[in-house]
Amino acid sequence: MAVTEWNWYIEYSSDYHGYLYAIRKHIFSGETPYQRVDIVDTFTYGRLLILDGKTQSAEFDEHIYHEALVHPAMVMHNNPKKVLVMGGGEGAVIRELCRYKRLEQIVMVDIDSKVVELCREHLPAWHLGSFEDSRVELLHMDARSYLEQQDQLFDIIFSDLTEPTEEGPSKQLFTKEFYAMAKTRLSPGGILAVQSGGLSLDYMDIHAAIRNTLEKNFDEVRSYHTFIPSFDCSWGFMIACDDAAIFQPDREEIDRKLKGFAAQLKFYDGETHEGMFCLPKDIRRALRDEETIIEDGKPVCF
Repeated sequence: MAVTEWNWYIEYSSDYHGYLYAIRKHIFSGETPYQRVDIVDTFTYGRLLILDGKTQSAEFDEHIYHEALVHPAMVMHNNPKKVLVMGGGEGAVIRELCRYKRLEQIVMVDIDSKVVELCREHLPAWHLGSFEDSRVELLHMDARSYLEQQDQLFDIIFSDLTEPTEEGPSKQLFTKEFYAMAKTRLSPGGILAVQSGGLSLDYMDIHAAIRNTLEKNFDEVRSYHTFIPSFDCSWGFMIACDDAAIFQPDREEIDRKLKGFAAQLKFYDGETHEGMFCLPKDIRRALRDEETIIEDGKPVCF
């Protein structure tokens, strides 16, 4: 079959592996003070947000990523009232959080105001106007500086940060010292939920290092995962806390907590939750074998 000549976007997951998409239309390409931003329309996955050459979010499957990051922590916590989102420029994390009527406060801290501005303009299906919710407070500053400068406690902190790279804005937001500080901003029984990179045998260095680092600060750290088609791999997340009992909710209890808006969710429910926390034997072994700890003086960049 003949291949039509298109403008191709190529993303490399290593020096020896990558994948590509045909671009239908360029929406935006440019630099912010912190990173390169590209927003493109593709034939396969619809609109894509790309930061520093890495796909962050795709129209086709962003709901999988954002529902997987948000809802497990929300149903595991007994009664969350105040939450903090670090990163989350598309507005899709706060979109999912706004579904919970019992939430009283949602603070979103994203250092890159230009990215948020572009997402508000070009990714309306991601945020669905959630930036205008009266419970949302949007701040443009470094998440670490925010935690250092205030002492408010949150029931759940969501880390939806870009992966740590040498030139990116998140390098110091995955360290043992940073997670120790974040823990001091959690109320009793609080939860830290972290997007934590690929979780497959050929792509799990970031995830394993983050897990080891979190385990230096929290009594209980659990990995979970789901396949994200536009990422071309199984993507990992983590829940960190000090109470093992929160990992026991059954599917009926989860579905009960989602009852008011379950029909609006495309991916997550009680049955999905159970599957995400089941890791294959080879992945479990590989996680046990990794020993990297990320520290301020020894940051790990990928």
